[in-house]
Parts: sequence; C-alpha cells; structure tokens
Amino acid sequence: MALLEIERMTKHYGLVEVISDLSLEVAEHEVICLIGPSGCGKSTLLRCVNRLEEITSGEIRIHGDRITGPGVDLDRLRRDIGIVFQGYNLFPHMTVLENTMLAPTKVLGMSRREAEEKAMSFLNRIALAHKANDYPDRLSGGQQQRVAIVRALMMNPMLLLLDEITSALDPELVSEVLDIVRDLAAGGMTMILATHEMGFAREVADRICFLQSGRVHEQGPPAEIFGSPQKERTQAFLRSLKKAGRL
Repeated sequence: MALLEIERMTKHYGLVEVISDLSLEVAEHEVICLIGPSGCGKSTLLRCVNRLEEITSGEIRIHGDRITGPGVDLDRLRRDIGIVFQGYNLFPHMTVLENTMLAPTKVLGMSRREAEEKAMSFLNRIALAHKANDYPDRLSGGQQQRVAIVRALMMNPMLLLLDEITSALDPELVSEVLDIVRDLAAGGMTMILATHEMGFAREVADRICFLQSGRVHEQGPPAEIFGSPQKERTQAFLRSLKKAGRL
C-alpha cells in the first residue's frame, strides 16, 4: 500500500481551477520532485496534502485512511505530515533552540529535557549547535531555512513536504540547505519537493513529476524525464530551462 494516495483531486479558487483531476501515489521512503512552470499547481498540491487548503473534489489518503473531508483530526494530521515553506516562519522572539522545541513540547507532550536533547542532536547534524541560543535575526537565510527543516523533523513526520525551500536564498546559501535534504533522502525520509533546482532534482529524486495546468503531465525516473521526455510540453519546458542556463 502506498503511503500517500491522491485520487482525482481538483482545487478551485473561485472560477479558477488550479488543480485539475490530479492523481498521484507516493511509496514509503520515496522522494518525489515536482517540477513545472510557475502557476502549475506545485505549491497548492503540497498545501492540500497538509490540509492548509481544502480540496474542491477528490480524495487524499495516508496509509489508506482518508485525510480529506470532515471529521479529520488536523492536529494529528500535521504531526504526521510536516511542511517547510519558502519563508522560514521562525518566531523572532524565540531562540533557535526554543523555536525547535516549541511544537514537540506543546503538541507531543515531550519533556523539555528530551526536546532539548533531540533538538541539539539535530542542530549538531546541521552544524548549527553553536547557534542554539541565538535569535533568528542573527542567522543567515540558509541557516534559518535549516532550522525550519529541523523544526519540522522534531515532530517525527512520516511525510515531509518541501515547498521551494531554496527560492528565497542567495545562490551561495542554496547548497547548505540542499545538503540536509540529501541526508534525509539517504536516511529514508519520504518527501515531496516542489523545486526549481533541476540538478538537485535529478540527483535526489526517485521520481520526477512534471506538472502542467494542475495535472501530472508526465512522470518517471530522473534519467528518463531529463534525458528522454516523451511529452512535447515537457520537452519544451526543459528546453527553456536549458536555454536559460538552469539545466
């Protein structure tokens, strides 16, 4: 059974259809990279999976259990499905350590001692233990984004959603964030990433999904999608990236 199943999902904003009859399955430990032009529905898809947006029709299931519609415990859902955004969204009045400890102590009932030990272990892994008592405004963008990823990991999610997490960063800071994602992928974390970093997608993904007009237009292994895409629209998208020097 797939970890995540999306079945014939649509999402409208008024009369505008952003997601159109989209179906997708994600296996446990699989890394999916969503690529496509701006406005194709990548971010909306991730937000719907986390129930930050309500779908118009269709169904989403985790391990076979429906997570859309009424009667779903959203707090429990968001413990299981972590999401990291383009913006870091760290609390400015809390230190790095306090930001990472807040959710597990408040939501999971973890003791402060256990939460601090776990947070420091993560911060050590990303070489930011020395920043534990600093406030976010003392960190670079790349450091803040790494802390945002740790904050999501502190909840032990079964699925991690990453929404263009490098798009707001200066180019020299991108690699330090992507290194964390590489480590997570190597460790078996199930992830769906919306990204414009094509080289990274080629390296880390088990499967690439090219979105166009709110649909999965073409999908397959990175070597297939980047090397010999079958659909004309996918080919045109990749040609445009190559012309712009981004592929």
